[in-house]
Amino acid sequence: MILVASPGQGAQTPGFLEPWLEIPGVADRLAWWSAVTGLDLVRYGTTADAEEIRDTAVAQPLLVAAALAAHEVLYADTDAAPDAVAGHSVGELAAAAIAGVLSPEAALVLVRERGRAMAEAAAVTETGMTAVLGGDADEVLAAIDKHGLTPANVNGAGQIVAAGTAAELAEFTAEPPAKARLRSLSVAGAFHTGHMAPAVDTLRRLAPGAPVADPRTTLLQNRDGAAVDSGREFVGRLVEQVSAPVRWDACMATMRELGVTGIIELPPAGTLTGLAKRELKGVELVALKTPADLDKARELIKAHTTGGAS
Repeated sequence: MILVASPGQGAQTPGFLEPWLEIPGVADRLAWWSAVTGLDLVRYGTTADAEEIRDTAVAQPLLVAAALAAHEVLYADTDAAPDAVAGHSVGELAAAAIAGVLSPEAALVLVRERGRAMAEAAAVTETGMTAVLGGDADEVLAAIDKHGLTPANVNGAGQIVAAGTAAELAEFTAEPPAKARLRSLSVAGAFHTGHMAPAVDTLRRLAPGAPVADPRTTLLQNRDGAAVDSGREFVGRLVEQVSAPVRWDACMATMRELGVTGIIELPPAGTLTGLAKRELKGVELVALKTPADLDKARELIKAHTTGGAS
């Protein structure tokens, strides 16, 4: 059983799209999606520096476009389809499009507005996110609560992300949980916390007009790892998720229950397969970082797909 996963903000690195532009049709697709998003996605994915693509209003559309482009390449000239799909945070917009809930263009309109609204919300107060690696989970959560922070991502595999104001994060860093390592994340705000409430309001006004269909494959959602079979419910959950914690640990638990045997992470890949490597023992993994990884990913599809012809 193959699950295709789409990563979230912070996974982007300068130039990560460059090798994909060598594949015929990809540059044209990105040019079209640049018109949809109002961003030069090719430039941002090739020559822009780390600070430029750290901008939430840029990073989010760039990540979704990259995932969708790579997915189209991966499944070109085949009748196969993923048995299941999941995305981490903004990656859920790509997952929704892959599952057929949204068209690529509708997903990119929503992520364009999501990125802008979250950037505006983040500008109100200086906020950020810090990954907590290791330590006792209960002690980590208690320390996060003690400093007024939110466990914005509960990622499993010994990783929880704390989010809040810069001052709260500084105090937390000065008094870290026992046996835990802290790593500041390259994001521009405290996403998936109450600081994002204005962005939720914006998306609540916009999302009801989006053309939506029910998913054509199993589609997991970040709030609780549930497989959601209603497209309209999934989009509603996407809206509320902007200010609610991402439970990727719950998503991986559902993957285990479903019997997922292979996971392909779309570019910029590595984060989610890294978590799965530690949490989902025995599951075969491919981090689709560049076109050089396509053959390995296609071999995995042939060996593990159950829902479509290979």
